[in-house]
Amino acid sequence: LASPVMYLFAEFDDAANLLAANPDATTISIDEPVEIPKNQRGRLQETGREEDDELLGTDDSDKTELLAGQKKSAPFWTFEYYQTFFDVDTYQVLDRIKGSVFPVPGKNFVRLYIRSNPDLYGPFWICATLVFTIAVSGNLSNFFIHLGKPTYRYVPEFRKVSIAATTIYAYAWLVPLALWGFLMWRNSKVMNIVSYSFLEIVCVYGYSLFVYIPTAILWIIPQKVVRWVLMVFSLCLSGSVLVMTFWPAVRDDNRRIALATVVTIVLLHALLAVGCLAYFFDAPELDFPAPTTPTYNGTIGITKSH
Repeated sequence: LASPVMYLFAEFDDAANLLAANPDATTISIDEPVEIPKNQRGRLQETGREEDDELLGTDDSDKTELLAGQKKSAPFWTFEYYQTFFDVDTYQVLDRIKGSVFPVPGKNFVRLYIRSNPDLYGPFWICATLVFTIAVSGNLSNFFIHLGKPTYRYVPEFRKVSIAATTIYAYAWLVPLALWGFLMWRNSKVMNIVSYSFLEIVCVYGYSLFVYIPTAILWIIPQKVVRWVLMVFSLCLSGSVLVMTFWPAVRDDNRRIALATVVTIVLLHALLAVGCLAYFFDAPELDFPAPTTPTYNGTIGITKSH
């Protein structure tokens, strides 16, 4: 008990000496809570609110920090520069895939999943998987449609792999490039227009294609109505991700231009889905001629040569 009492007396002596030197001075005990001024308290609350908005991707936070570039220390011609684009772990990729399959209404996909670390690992392998899934499923669908016909002879169409690869990778790179250039151009015209980096746009488009992988497997079902219903359902899911991501970037532009931009994004996305379904799965059936077998009736045909 002696040491706490001595500590209190020492504290009182210090306070007495301070008041003797400066009567206007105030003393604060270490046991008393320190009050934060109202202006500083308001700043802390605003900072916390901004951090929450940035994490949740609310409408007010969509106007800020959408021009985040990639901070790369290595030159672009080195391997280390491109290695950073694939620096993601399995949990991040799975989380982004889940966000593309189950979009949250009113939330920005870039702010929720991509902004912290945009990558090319997920988009590259999603596109590669989708290419082989569509090609293989298209061949199996053609096989099941004509299965049982005596005149049908199955021949695998390997050219479908190259056609699917050209179509999907061109869509996943050229459309984001055009959209990125358009947003940068509109940003120079209108001050309130915001833009995403090219890597972020490619990342969004790549992950939005994941839902078509299980859909392409189900397209093997030889029922056109089922296929088109699955296509519309997948288009609504993936298209909603694109709309909720890019509408905040163009909503402050001219109303007609903003609507035309979003409609063009959805139409191009729908064109990819409809084209893949129509070409790889709903191709018109071919009439296979019946095989001819030679018959020998004891007569010999003579052909004249001119």
